[in-house]
Amino acid sequence: MTEPTATLDPRFSDPASSATPWTETQRSLADAEIFWITTVRADGRPHVTPLVAVWLDDAIYFTTGAAEQKAVNLQVNPQVVLTTGCNAWDSGLDVVVEGSAVPVTDDARLAQLAAAWSTKWDGQWRYEARNGRFHHEDGGEALVYAVRPRKVLAFGKGTFTQTTHHF
Repeated sequence: MTEPTATLDPRFSDPASSATPWTETQRSLADAEIFWITTVRADGRPHVTPLVAVWLDDAIYFTTGAAEQKAVNLQVNPQVVLTTGCNAWDSGLDVVVEGSAVPVTDDARLAQLAAAWSTKWDGQWRYEARNGRFHHEDGGEALVYAVRPRKVLAFGKGTFTQTTHHF
């Protein structure tokens, strides 16, 4: 991925601030333990739920059960928004990622992702890649999706900034 163009929105930024660098935004995505995903139901209503995800090779990867609402929604509309950050008012960085969720079914890629999940959470999330899905030790399975950002918003707090990273 080429580095995106970063634009500071002066309407929502402190006068002396500067755009959040892409490297800082990427670090927030990589370090995040929880994301909130927004999908759209067939009737147009939004659906929001928390999930764990991995930032790897310029994409966010997440899992879902085939019968879960987000998976049902993605069959009709792949457009998603993923958000992460903190609840503090005057510190931290909140990040919003817009893109399309694309199924990942290649077992070799899924094996790489399973290793990334295990590493990120010290072995608490363990998957086996098989038959185009993640498989849990308890016998359950999960679909895996990749979201390559189209647009990323980074909201700096303390020194308030709103940066848009365009791809």
